[in-house]
Amino acid sequence: MDSDALDAYIRARLALAGVDIDQLPDVADPETGTPTRAVIMVALREFVATTPGALADWTPPTGGVGGALGAAYAQQEAAPLAYPSITTAWTGEADR
Repeated sequence: MDSDALDAYIRARLALAGVDIDQLPDVADPETGTPTRAVIMVALREFVATTPGALADWTPPTGGVGGALGAAYAQQEAAPLAYPSITTAWTGEADR
């Protein structure tokens, strides 16, 4: 895959996840340590070139449920919340 196609793939995947790397600076800021777009793209190119093969077959645990039902279960299973009190306040559950 050529570098332009790889960059387009990476940007499309980031966009699907709601990430806009265009908000990152062009010049490194030593005070905050914020990475530049170029640094992020280098790291993501390396990641895509080496890691997805190992990740492609991984699925979340389904509690023994297999097949299509297991896949649906894995999609619905939510990760534990680190700060549930904040989340309940955001969702309005604290007002109930």
